Amino acid sequence: MNLRFILKNLGLILLCEGALMAPSLGIALCLSESDAPAFFLTMVITLAVGFMLSHVRCTNTRLSGREGFATASLAWLLVATFGALPFLFSGTLTTFSDAFFEAMSGFTTTGATVLADLESLPHGLLFWRSFAHWLGGMGIIVMSLAVLPAFRTG
Repeated sequence: MNLRFILKNLGLILLCEGALMAPSLGIALCLSESDAPAFFLTMVITLAVGFMLSHVRCTNTRLSGREGFATASLAWLLVATFGALPFLFSGTLTTFSDAFFEAMSGFTTTGATVLADLESLPHGLLFWRSFAHWLGGMGIIVMSLAVLPAFRTG
């Protein structure tokens, strides 16, 4: 298995996720809410890790079925892990497992939540939560339209 190619792809995915946090940061800044530092810190961490991983040198850029499934599986875990950080850094959720559950719920579009009062969240976090659901839905569509035909599945 080509681990370097998988890491490079995961880095590119994290770079995209870090950039996609910008609207939430913008909303938090425009409304002068308490979650702005959490989004800024999360973006810096996500973009830094993504930048490091995306610059892993790899000679073989052939994507086989094993690499594709490994990349997809690890991408779900990484995106949810880094997507949980704004909930954690803002103090909205106090445990990583709750924050991870909330982020994974969004990216898998299940809609489940551990939050009792959604309306009390800062607007940046509300937008991030909603945006994660939208990104999860788009990810399912992209996966089915772009990735699955490459494996010759219906």
